[in-house]
Amino acid sequence: MVTEKQKKQANAAPKQGQRKSYTRAPRGAQRSAEPEKNQPTDKANKKNDAARANASKEPRQPKSGGRQPQRRRTPTKQKEPLFPVRFTVLGGLNEIGKDMSMFEYGDDAFLIDCGMAFPDEDLLGVDIVLPDFTHVEKNAERIRGIVITHGHEDHIGGLPYLLKQHIFPIYATKLTIALIDSKLKEHGLSGKVPLHVVSPGETVQFGRVSVEFIHVNHSIPDAVGLGIKTPLGYVIHTGDFKIDCTPIQGKMIDLPRLGEMGNEGVLALLADSTNAERPGYTPSERVVGESFAKLFKNAEGKRLIIATFSSNLHRIQQIIDAAAKDGRKVAISGRSMLNYVSIAHELGYLHIPDGLMVEMEMVNRYPKDKMAIITTGSQGEPMSALARMAFSDHRQVEVGPDDYIIISATPIPGNEKTVGRVVNELMKCGCDVVYEKMYDVHVSGHACQEELKIIQGVTRPKFFIPVHGEQKHLHKHAQLARAMGMPAKNVMITDIGKVIEITADKMAIVGSVPAGRVMVDGLGIGDVGSIVLRDRRHLGQDGLIVVVATIDPANGYVVSGPDVVSRGFVYVREAEDLMEEIRSVAREVLEECCYVHAYEWNTMKTRVRDELSRRIFQKTKRSPMILPILMEV
Repeated sequence: MVTEKQKKQANAAPKQGQRKSYTRAPRGAQRSAEPEKNQPTDKANKKNDAARANASKEPRQPKSGGRQPQRRRTPTKQKEPLFPVRFTVLGGLNEIGKDMSMFEYGDDAFLIDCGMAFPDEDLLGVDIVLPDFTHVEKNAERIRGIVITHGHEDHIGGLPYLLKQHIFPIYATKLTIALIDSKLKEHGLSGKVPLHVVSPGETVQFGRVSVEFIHVNHSIPDAVGLGIKTPLGYVIHTGDFKIDCTPIQGKMIDLPRLGEMGNEGVLALLADSTNAERPGYTPSERVVGESFAKLFKNAEGKRLIIATFSSNLHRIQQIIDAAAKDGRKVAISGRSMLNYVSIAHELGYLHIPDGLMVEMEMVNRYPKDKMAIITTGSQGEPMSALARMAFSDHRQVEVGPDDYIIISATPIPGNEKTVGRVVNELMKCGCDVVYEKMYDVHVSGHACQEELKIIQGVTRPKFFIPVHGEQKHLHKHAQLARAMGMPAKNVMITDIGKVIEITADKMAIVGSVPAGRVMVDGLGIGDVGSIVLRDRRHLGQDGLIVVVATIDPANGYVVSGPDVVSRGFVYVREAEDLMEEIRSVAREVLEECCYVHAYEWNTMKTRVRDELSRRIFQKTKRSPMILPILMEV
């Protein structure tokens, strides 16, 4: 007889072929601290683990006739390779103006600024000077954009000429973009170029490189420096800057952010060197405002004419404020000045009281002591408004003893003579002229030595490259860096066209690219070279003589001429004997060539040119350009 207890045991036993079911403990549940029965203890576990570890070290022997089993390898994430940073200056080194640089990391590249320069006195007939774009054109497919630091002509003036060849997106602050767009409209490029407004503190990504815009102080609003973040560390490009603790508009330079980058690690610093020769600090722009208040009182009873840079909107704002306080109307003279003022006023960077501004055509309708004119021409440019006033060539303004003229700028190196010429002419007209350091009528927009030291100390770069300046400025800036403890091997003075390669350990010049200057003359770009300029200088110094003759090659006679035309050599009516001698010598040479049947035109022209040059130099000690023109019947 089967009892109830036996039935329950029979039902609980698994049938043949049936798996016994287990109930799993929930995942993450703690195991009991005490070992269960028939379970290995901690001591036993340690022995088993050691045995398994030793067994894994021993190579397994393959079975006879079989393949050795392969282990599965877990894929490891490979690190991206590090590339050197490459930096090439295409303009703005060992010169003032036409700033342009190219930054490269691997296959990613972008441009920093694209400016222009005004011609020197030896560039006869040239309107503006551009950087050489050859290297940019070769790498156009790799260039992801152009970053602009501020809106001065030496940083944006070359953009239309480059963008006519290749379209690149442009990244800049609000005012700078507006000035660039105005320039593009003049060249028929408005709407064709992607323009991106970036605020200080924002970042633009170019592949594996990002560019952060850093607020700095300068003589134009919305100026920025660049914090270029690479896998090797930051590369800081200061742009044009100074440290102004009491700026007219906006905040002082963002030193805290520069300090943060210094703490994160700055690979290289590229800093403005324009004022590296000047000790101390650059004064605040507010100093000029205080001077204007005094000068407006000195000009009581006279008309005020103030010449300054059209882009110096802080200065223009202070002139407007002083004029409004003194009860004067304000007029703007000069095309570039009108352009800057209108754009800045529209965007809110200039605050002009209602009813203060008058048109230049209305200037003479107001009493002179109630009028102030803001004009261009602080650098003595021949076609500027102030120069035309000085030489009595201005349509609306005739200067005289009732005018008080302030030149609120310091001459750019090389412009001292032209500025002096304008000042002399103004004084001949009886004007009172305030210029250069007679009063505090100008402060620089560039940092002096102590400010440059502060930037060095805050950023603590590993390598240093002084930029933006002539050779003497670069050397002085490099000397400051070395005086602050930077090793001499980590400081480099370079030149345009040199390719600088920077790694974590060293900095070196690894090559060179085409770089120089391209002259713009009217609508011609690059068609004025050294040979053309040499001819222009030759014509300007000694003049021109043209010899015209007609020859019959059939019988070997000089049928007509030679006739001699002189331009810029001598006054013909007072040198008839000399002109007759030149005509006689030219005829002798041509007849001799005809006699020996040397009818090769180049040979005949060369012989005429050589013989006349020798004879004229003996008589006059001059070497005019001689241009023979030969024709045949």
